[in-house]
Amino acid sequence: MPKPTKGARLGGGPTHERLMLNQMASQLFEHKRIQTTETKAKRLQPIAERLVTFAKRGDLHARRRVMRQILDKGVVHELFTEIAPLVENRDGGYTRIVKTGFRKGDNAPLAVIELVLEPVQPKVKAKKAAAKAEEPKAEVAEEAPEAAEAAETEAPAADAAAEEKAE
Repeated sequence: MPKPTKGARLGGGPTHERLMLNQMASQLFEHKRIQTTETKAKRLQPIAERLVTFAKRGDLHARRRVMRQILDKGVVHELFTEIAPLVENRDGGYTRIVKTGFRKGDNAPLAVIELVLEPVQPKVKAKKAAAKAEEPKAEVAEEAPEAAEAAETEAPAADAAAEEKAE
C-alpha cells in the first residue's frame, strides 16, 4: 500500500519543507524580494503573510511566535520595526508573486515574490462619490438664477446701445 502524503513536499520531508520555507521567509523580509520557483513562491506566500500579520500586532507574544519560525533576531527586528509600519493600513495581500519565465537548466517556472510596501489608496464609496458629485451641481443651480438675472439686466442695456448705434 502506498504511503499517504499530504501534497507535494518540495523535494523532501515535512520537516525539511518547514525549515526551507521559514528560511525563505527570512530572506524575503531581509531583501524585500526573492526569486525562486513558482511552486515554492506559492507555498511561501501564506507563511510570509501570517508572519507580517503577527508583526502588525507588535506585542511581545506576537514577536515570540514569529521568533519560533524565524531564527535570525535581526530579521525579526526589521520585520517589526520597518516592514510592519509600512503595511499598517493594509488589510492583507502583503506579498506579490510575479512570474518571470523559465530556468535555463531544467525549464522550471520561476517567479519573484516580493513584499507590497506601497501605501494603500483608500477607495471612495459609490454613495459618497455620488453625493460629492451632486454638491457642486447644487451650487451651480443656486448661482444660475443670479446669473440669469444679471444677464436680463444687461440685455436691455445692450439692446438700447445697439439701437443708438443703428440710428
